[in-house]
Amino acid sequence: MTSYSIVKTSLGELMLVANETELIGIYFLNRRHVPATRKSWTLDSRHPVLKQAAKQIKEYLDGSRSSFSLPLGSAGTDFQKRIWKQIARIPFGKTISYTDLAKRAGAPNAIRAAGAATGRNPLSIIVPCHRVLAKNNGLGGYAGGLKRKRHLLALESVRFDAR
Repeated sequence: MTSYSIVKTSLGELMLVANETELIGIYFLNRRHVPATRKSWTLDSRHPVLKQAAKQIKEYLDGSRSSFSLPLGSAGTDFQKRIWKQIARIPFGKTISYTDLAKRAGAPNAIRAAGAATGRNPLSIIVPCHRVLAKNNGLGGYAGGLKRKRHLLALESVRFDAR
């Protein structure tokens, strides 16, 4: 069974999605890659994983949390999962380039594919794809929008080239 909730945050509304035991999605509403809710999904703001995720995300956004402790699950290709695993290892307040990300995932020549996989990250914020930057510390892209990426990086006191 899949459950979801809509959470209001300082970055706008998020749709949180969970199966019975794991958080499987965090999506900025009205942005790319937001799944359409299905008839089999249940709107359930009391789901324990969704409640815990909402609480931890709000704590992160208000500056009182720098890491997350949630049961996570995600569906993707083997390559996407390798990319997301490497993104999850980027510490709070640090960044890496898409080139470094591809290297860490064992595919040094797959920089564009690493960027595409980053954009498909289903656990935005918790798997911190905002910490992946373009060459020369440029912002690159962000499925949640560059304004949100700037906000998240500033929250972590990360310096970046705003061009």
